[in-house]
Amino acid sequence: MPSNSKGYTLIELVVVMILLGLVFSITAPRFRDALLTDNLKSATRKLAGRIAEIRTDAMREQVNVVLVFDLSANMYWYGTMDMGGEGREDFRDKNATHLPDDVRIADISFSRNEKILSGEVSIRFNRKGYVRQTAIHLESDDGREFTILLRTFLPGVKVVEKYVESEDLS
Repeated sequence: MPSNSKGYTLIELVVVMILLGLVFSITAPRFRDALLTDNLKSATRKLAGRIAEIRTDAMREQVNVVLVFDLSANMYWYGTMDMGGEGREDFRDKNATHLPDDVRIADISFSRNEKILSGEVSIRFNRKGYVRQTAIHLESDDGREFTILLRTFLPGVKVVEKYVESEDLS
């Protein structure tokens, strides 16, 4: 063999393969969790989208809409405010969205430091799209938290990847 041949030695290739294996073994579980099984992000995006849709529907249809959360059952649904008690129960049974088992609604905070931890909570959207300033806190079993912020006069929904206290809403 000529002494000036260029290439990699077997030792160099083995070292590179070991380093790639270490990097992959450290990062693969995080990518898998983030891309495939992140129920918290998925549930947050779905709820934020539903809230934006409800606000738009209230303005387009010129009706008052209520979004109801059952914190104990970990579900939510919405309907018009003119629904009676029996119609409301029927609508809830047919249209409630349940959150994934590893995601729960931690609490719902309103302005003036009003925090609700259990029971049913109603958020009303009037026909102009106005809503009471609200923070909806979602958390997963692994301790991560997201906050969905609703502003009274500002359109859209803001999602924050941490818990935002109610006094920070102003």
